[in-house]
Amino acid sequence: MKIALASDHGGLALKNAVKAFLEEKGYEVKDFGTSTENSCDYPDFALPAAESVAAGECERGVFVCTTGIGISIAANKVKGIRCALCTDATCARLTREHNDANVLALGGGIVGKNLALDIVETFLTTEFSALEKHQRRIDKIAAIEQKYMK
Repeated sequence: MKIALASDHGGLALKNAVKAFLEEKGYEVKDFGTSTENSCDYPDFALPAAESVAAGECERGVFVCTTGIGISIAANKVKGIRCALCTDATCARLTREHNDANVLALGGGIVGKNLALDIVETFLTTEFSALEKHQRRIDKIAAIEQKYMK
């Protein structure tokens, strides 16, 4: 599985820890930056990373900023992205099972490394349930995208 990574300066340390974890687990990683602690803007990194997931170049994404909020908002502006900000493994499991989320957002200043790695592992190893009620809801989200994201 190929994973898109993105962060701003506030999420850099956690993104780097996630990258090392993923590579150790045998995932292919495409890092869209940032690579320095210099102040930068999360949309500049979220956009190309989200586009790679939406285009199918990467199967999933893990995006990090200080809170995870800004980078998730930016990612969700890309048609086909269902980015979920998760602060625990239960949310990560449920967003995969229920929402078929394809991008995980984390807050580098909110969750610690060990918890973040547990969240990432849960997100990447949980499959979509494919229950009719969940697919129906995803289809309604896609209809909203069709209406407003032209």
